[in-house]
Amino acid sequence: MTWFIIIALMFALFALNMRIYLAMFAAVVAYFVFFSSVPLQISVQRIIAPTQNPSLLAIPFFVLLGTLLGTTGIAGRLMKLADLMVGRLTGGLGHTNVMLSTLMGGISASNLADAAMMCRILVPEMRRQGYSAGAAAAITACGSLITPIIPPGIALIIYALVADVSIGSMFTAGIIPGLLCAALLIMAVWINARRKGLKPSRESWPTAAETKTTLIGAWPAIFLVLVIVGGIRLSIFTPTEAGAVATVFTLAIGFLIYREMKLSDVGRAFAETGRQTASILLVIMTSSALAWIFSVERAGVAMAEIITSLTTDPWVFLIAINVLLLVLGMFIEGTALMIILVPLLKPVVMQLGIDPVHFGIVMILNLSIGTLTPPVGTVLLMVCNLTGTKLVEFMRDGWIFLATLLVALLLVTFVPAFSLALI
Repeated sequence: MTWFIIIALMFALFALNMRIYLAMFAAVVAYFVFFSSVPLQISVQRIIAPTQNPSLLAIPFFVLLGTLLGTTGIAGRLMKLADLMVGRLTGGLGHTNVMLSTLMGGISASNLADAAMMCRILVPEMRRQGYSAGAAAAITACGSLITPIIPPGIALIIYALVADVSIGSMFTAGIIPGLLCAALLIMAVWINARRKGLKPSRESWPTAAETKTTLIGAWPAIFLVLVIVGGIRLSIFTPTEAGAVATVFTLAIGFLIYREMKLSDVGRAFAETGRQTASILLVIMTSSALAWIFSVERAGVAMAEIITSLTTDPWVFLIAINVLLLVLGMFIEGTALMIILVPLLKPVVMQLGIDPVHFGIVMILNLSIGTLTPPVGTVLLMVCNLTGTKLVEFMRDGWIFLATLLVALLLVTFVPAFSLALI
């Protein structure tokens, strides 16, 4: 049970608020020093090894893409398109918020970046139109959850690398669950708006001329989504190549079409991409060494034996995993949990006949909800900080949106076709 001691040490370090990659690194070193006769140099090799995987290039490309979007003018034009589509509904700006997150999810890869943008451009106007501070913040935070599920979410790439499944399959599998979350959130926004007597943000449905003007302004952004998703789906290029091509198109849109981007914006985007990519890769590198330890210690096999001795019903297993992840997600960052647990749980998933792609979408959606729950929900804390909303206000006015996401999680869990229909 050496692997269990290593995991316990790691979680203890998490509890002491040590950085994720440092806690993982400490656990790896502890294993090689105290529990293994393998030379310590091997730990360095296992940490460096994942950096040789070409698929990792997809991460900096899509991080750069998401970072550049705020300076191209794409977000503003997509907001006009979102308002055109749903602004006439009761509680119009809340619907626009969710729809913009959905449209941005096809381009951006970061829910934090998405939520931060919404806090700046939509929350103040939502407050002026009658939304409470808690409701405006909760809609923004819950809508941003769509971003990591709809391709090209970074979580989809990380899971694919850790679970050794196709990145393209994960991208395709995330489309319907992401749209499902958007549809259910729009229903919840409508119900909340009816209860609170909120009005639409538009007085009438758009005219043909307005629709034409908005679509002409937004076509480069729509084309960008088609390049990313369509290019991968049609096997025109790999996800890594899609990230590179989309980044080039984004620069062309910013400099040549909308002409709102400056060279200084590109410099800041590259600097931010370097910081974000480094933090992600440090976690992936140390987790790779942990995965090797789990393999050597046959931790996955042991976990499979323990779980199958309790149940062989895949649905019972999925319920138990959802409850476990929802609880752990309240205290531990989702990316770390995914990287730690996937090598342990994949043998169980395969033995119970659960499709690993379906399981990946369930896990990502589950852990994304964890970013919205106290005490360490990263999106929750950021949105409350940026909007000046108290946590009690967020939970009081936002419970209906969190409950809606739990309904979406149950549907995605028990209807695998939502994840697998397009593959």
